[in-house]
Amino acid sequence: MASIDATTQGSLITSVTEYVEAYMANYDGSHDFNHIRRVLGLAKHIHAHSPNASERDPQVVILSALLHDVGDRKYLKPGEDASSLVNDLLISHGATEELARKVQAVCLGVSYSSEIKDPARVQELIKSYPELAVVQDADRLDAIGSIGIGRVFTFTGARTKASMADSIQHFHDKLLKLQGMMKTDVGRQLAEERTQRMKEFLKWWGEEAAFSGLDVIPISA
Repeated sequence: MASIDATTQGSLITSVTEYVEAYMANYDGSHDFNHIRRVLGLAKHIHAHSPNASERDPQVVILSALLHDVGDRKYLKPGEDASSLVNDLLISHGATEELARKVQAVCLGVSYSSEIKDPARVQELIKSYPELAVVQDADRLDAIGSIGIGRVFTFTGARTKASMADSIQHFHDKLLKLQGMMKTDVGRQLAEERTQRMKEFLKWWGEEAAFSGLDVIPISA
């Protein structure tokens, strides 16, 4: 683990938290600071209730959860380099080079699209950085369930011109698959519950949307 005393650790987390809250103020509601808070809470829960906790650095878990969307390519600002943004930020806030490197690696490994392209690479990253499994599960858990449903429509409305039907397709293209991509037992258990909620929602959606397919309007005699 990176060597850093408790006082510096607390100061670093506080300053990074303040930075992230300000940095994400211009993000839409699907990826705002409330999302970060939920991911951080989920990451702490998964870390605390998963075996082999001693193999993970809790500071890396916390900082990675806080910073995982800083430099997200969907929101990347001109002149920013996603491959080094987190590392440089942490160094500027007083983190050791070792700690900054670890957190940067975890943040770069969280991405769903990157795992789809090269799942073996993510498995190798987790061997080197076991904190990634925790933070990745936490981030994906916030993409599903009732909050995930809200985030889908929030993102679609804020960032695209897609229809509600396109949003529904996103559940089938990605969100319903996340349960099978969880890395921790705790994540899998929570994902099962949240996936069931989405399936129930989609059932209701289908029942209500079915009215748009009626060709004849009944007329009372």
